[in-house]
Amino acid sequence: MIIIDTITKTIPSREHPPSALRDVTFEIPSGAIFGLLGPAGAGKTTLLRLLALREAPEAGRILVDELDTGALTGRKLRDLRTQFTLVDDYTLRAERTVAGNVALPLEQLGLDGAARRIRVAELLDLVGLSRAAISAPSELNEGQRRRVVLARALAAQPSVLLIDEPTAGLDVEQAAGVLAAIDRARAELGITVVLATRQAAVVRKLCDGVALLADGRLLEAGTVLSLLTDQSSYTAHALLPKVTSAPQVAREFDAVADVLLVGHATVNTLLPAAADRNDVQIATISGGMTRVVETPVARYRIGVQGDRADQALAWIRDHGGLVAVHTTAPAPAAPARHEVVEQLLQTAA
Repeated sequence: MIIIDTITKTIPSREHPPSALRDVTFEIPSGAIFGLLGPAGAGKTTLLRLLALREAPEAGRILVDELDTGALTGRKLRDLRTQFTLVDDYTLRAERTVAGNVALPLEQLGLDGAARRIRVAELLDLVGLSRAAISAPSELNEGQRRRVVLARALAAQPSVLLIDEPTAGLDVEQAAGVLAAIDRARAELGITVVLATRQAAVVRKLCDGVALLADGRLLEAGTVLSLLTDQSSYTAHALLPKVTSAPQVAREFDAVADVLLVGHATVNTLLPAAADRNDVQIATISGGMTRVVETPVARYRIGVQGDRADQALAWIRDHGGLVAVHTTAPAPAAPARHEVVEQLLQTAA
C-alpha cells in the first residue's frame, strides 16, 4: 500500500508556469493498476517523480507499507528506490538490438551472460516481442518501441512501475499493444503499476483505481467502479457514455430515468426483464454501453410507458441497477462542473 498524505510540491519551470501539487491525499493498493488522470499541467508527472523518490515533497508524506519515505536517508533510501522504476523516457539505444536494449540494466547489475539471455527472452515474451529480439529499434513502430522500453524497465524486477503517458501519440492498435503489455506485466509479476495519462480511455480499459487531478489539486480518487456508481462524480462523466434528451422527448413517457447497469448479469437483461414483469414499454432515449477493464457497464436515459412505470423503475433498482428518476424533464445540458471536466480531459475517445 502506498499512501500519499497531504502532499504539496512546486516545480519551477523556465518554459511554462510552475506546476504544483497542493494538499493531495489518496491511497494506491498493492498490486493495482492505478491511473493518475488529468490534463497537461495537472501535476501528474510531478507526482510520479515524488512516488519514484526522485524528488521530496515540500509538505506531507509518502508512506510505503507504513514506512515514511521522508524519514529515510543514505543506504535505506537508496535500497527503497530500487523497488521503484520510473518510465518517463522512451528513448532506445539505436546501436543496440532490441534484446541488447533490454539487457542494459541486467549488465549494470552484473548478471552473467547465460542468465541475462534467459531473462531478456522472458521479458520480450512478456511484452509480445520475442520475434523482434535481433531487430534494430528503427525496424519497429513507436508502440513496439515503447513495449521494449517497458521490458527494459522490468528487467531490474521493481515492485512498483511508474509510467508517464504510455500511449500518448499512438494510434489505437499500438496503444492497445502497450496497454496489454502493462496488464500482463501486472498479472504475471504481481507488481503495482501507476500510470499518468490525459486519456480517459486508458483508465477505462486498464485501471483498477484512479486519482483525478486538475491544476495540482485532487478532484476525487478511488476504485474506478465505485466512482462510476456515483453519477455526480467527475470520473463517471469522463468514462461513461453521455446521456442527453430534449425536453419534448421526455414528455412522451410516463417516467424518465437515468440507469446505470454494471456487470454481465445486468447489462443485457435487466431492462427487458423489467418491462416484461411490469407490463410496461421501456425505450432507450440516449446513452450506451462500454467496458471498464473487463466489466461491461451501461448508462442509459430511459423512458417508460405504462401504468406501472414507477414500479418498473423500482424493480430495476431492487435487482442491481442504479436509478435516478427525473421528476421533471431533464435539462438538455450537462451540469457546469461536468462541462469543466469535459474541457480539461478531452475524453470523447
